[in-house]
Amino acid sequence: MQKVYLDNAATTQLRPEVIAKMQAALGVYGNPSSTHSFGRSAKTGIEKARKTIAKYLNAHPAEIIFTSGGTEADNMILRCAVRDLEVKTIITSKIEHHAVLHTAEELEKEFGIDLWFVDLDDCGNPRIDHLEELLKKNDSKKLVSLMHVNNELGNLLDIEAVSNLCKNCDALLHSDTVQSVGHFEWNLEETKIDFLTAAAHKFHGPKGVGFAFVRRNSGLKPFIFGGAQERGFRAGTESFHNIIGLEEAFVQAYDNLEDEKKYVSGLKQYFTAQVKKELPGAKFNGLSGDMDKSTYTLVSVCLPFSQEKSQMLLFHLDLKGIACSKGSACQSGSDKGSHVLTEILSADDLAKPSLRFSFSKYNTKEELDYVIGVLKEFSND
Repeated sequence: MQKVYLDNAATTQLRPEVIAKMQAALGVYGNPSSTHSFGRSAKTGIEKARKTIAKYLNAHPAEIIFTSGGTEADNMILRCAVRDLEVKTIITSKIEHHAVLHTAEELEKEFGIDLWFVDLDDCGNPRIDHLEELLKKNDSKKLVSLMHVNNELGNLLDIEAVSNLCKNCDALLHSDTVQSVGHFEWNLEETKIDFLTAAAHKFHGPKGVGFAFVRRNSGLKPFIFGGAQERGFRAGTESFHNIIGLEEAFVQAYDNLEDEKKYVSGLKQYFTAQVKKELPGAKFNGLSGDMDKSTYTLVSVCLPFSQEKSQMLLFHLDLKGIACSKGSACQSGSDKGSHVLTEILSADDLAKPSLRFSFSKYNTKEELDYVIGVLKEFSND
């Protein structure tokens, strides 16, 4: 049976170069906090990784905090901003990742902050005019949290416009860039964002490691207490081999970005063209079918199948060796539908199956032809 993996927005295949670096790193077993040579060797590797990431992002090494991934980093930034920076209002959207939405909801309960949601247009884009209205609504200290690439729709946020608006209104800006880092270039000296988050497993690195960018002199205090790791901000012995894997995946992603972006963009263009040709009545959710206004790494398709057929679709695809997501992988196993699609689709389209197909350098056009053929066969049964 042919096996086709088109769920790269959920997680990605490790690069061989990453595996090799991590295998070597497993032999460096000293505690990075120890002062002897074994510990110093590990500490040197971690600080080198921090400097490498900072260089590619045009940031300062002290602004890179290693975490267990994007969810922890999102929680850390939102919670610490309320606790330490006198943030009284969080402005976000209803289609953010649950790492942001659920954290903001808990902070509303715990600290009594105001939680405001920016209006969305029909495609799922935050309305900049409404965001400006909310920012000017009162004089409370505000934190805006909007993701750069939506993990279900692929919509691209105009991060420059949002960052400029936040600065003009004296508001802090956090962006969940888990679907963005490793796939788009960043210059954090020019883009005046205060906080962003990343996860290695979204760009062919290991699971269980990521980082937060926290701009210098932010005023944030320790999130996890204990030792003095991560400049005292996040206690706990660092996962050396994972950090080394993150560094290698990061370097490989950016050193090969131009070529791989061109290749993966070609796959998406081909797939969207085949969907239009072979599956009449299919629709692209949000702006995922627009190459200029969405990420080149994914497409979300609403398929013209009946509710009865829809219940068997994912099962059928799995039997055919095809991996993709119904909405987001973070929703799998849940009886609830996608909170993102619920916000933007009509009742009729919500009754139809929507699938997210996400691509990587390891996919081929032949695989996409196979997937289209399986979907076409299923629609005709």
